[in-house]
Amino acid sequence: MTNSRRQFLGNALAASVAGAAVGTPSLAQAKGDERFNVRMTNAYPPGSPFYVQGPGSPMDFCEKVTAMSDGRLNINHFAAGELIPALEGFNAVSSGTIEMNAANAYFWAGKIPAAQFFTTVPFGLNTQGMNAWLYHGGGMELWHELYEPHGLIAFPMGNTGVQMTGWFRKPVETVADLKGLKMRIPGLAGKVYSELGVTVRLLPGGEIFPALERGVIDAAEFVGPYQDRRLGLHKAAKYYYTTGWHEPTNVTELLINKDVWDSFPKDLQMIVKMAAQASVTESLSWSESVNAEALKDLVENEGVIAQPLPQEIVSNLKEATFDTLSSMAAADPQTKKVYDSFMKFREKHSSWAALSEKPFLNL
Repeated sequence: MTNSRRQFLGNALAASVAGAAVGTPSLAQAKGDERFNVRMTNAYPPGSPFYVQGPGSPMDFCEKVTAMSDGRLNINHFAAGELIPALEGFNAVSSGTIEMNAANAYFWAGKIPAAQFFTTVPFGLNTQGMNAWLYHGGGMELWHELYEPHGLIAFPMGNTGVQMTGWFRKPVETVADLKGLKMRIPGLAGKVYSELGVTVRLLPGGEIFPALERGVIDAAEFVGPYQDRRLGLHKAAKYYYTTGWHEPTNVTELLINKDVWDSFPKDLQMIVKMAAQASVTESLSWSESVNAEALKDLVENEGVIAQPLPQEIVSNLKEATFDTLSSMAAADPQTKKVYDSFMKFREKHSSWAALSEKPFLNL
């Protein structure tokens, strides 16, 4: 070995020793060893597919986050009633009693009318359009702005895709058939139905079947064939209508206390965001995979009458929808800001969908 090579290796070894002497951080130290244990509550009852367990569900999300973070962030999940009542998640997370909650933003309409836009809008965007608005059209930023005064931050964490109009104990053929009807229906669609004489009830998923069976309500909307069959709604009502007018998409909300969120290191925040985004895709894919078989079974084996809502009713609902939306926007500056953004994006996306998706679907 030459003298120059010995000198080079000696200098390298000395530099390495010097680095160790001043405490050069290891990879583990750089990442941080702090661990977080938080709780997530849920608006839906134990065992609910999609909303609690299964592919792309909140419980699946929690497991993904724990695995991706190598146990540095552990989220303990509690279904509705296990820790707090079904629809108390907003208050619990806002106050810091609970760190996270899984639900739908339209459940908080009584507190924040504009929150409904972040679940679904009647005659609004489909799932592709909704994702585009949220992730790349300014929707997410508006969502965060809306929740900031309440000490909250939110992200999409699931999507059912288009939903069925619902179950009716008697057929509805004209607008007159809606007058006096008692229906479980959440969100903006409930406001629209009420304009046409429907008495609207907001019930958690676990309370829908007994209310429909006993005649406390005359009609109910939940999700789609697979989820509805599991609740047994076909045993209480046989008329199953579709158009998807009221919920052309449906976003599950991951709600997080803002102080808790800010306490997470950047890498854990990114893990949460990416796990939530993955859940959107996986839950939608699962929903699309199970609904066709369930609808076939309901019609062929359970005597369900599945049909589109009559066009006269749809036309009246559409007119009432845009009257309702514009009135809401005029009454509240927050809602107007979200409404303007949503409707502007809807117009742009619809012009593209008319040339891309619609011609294909018409085939």
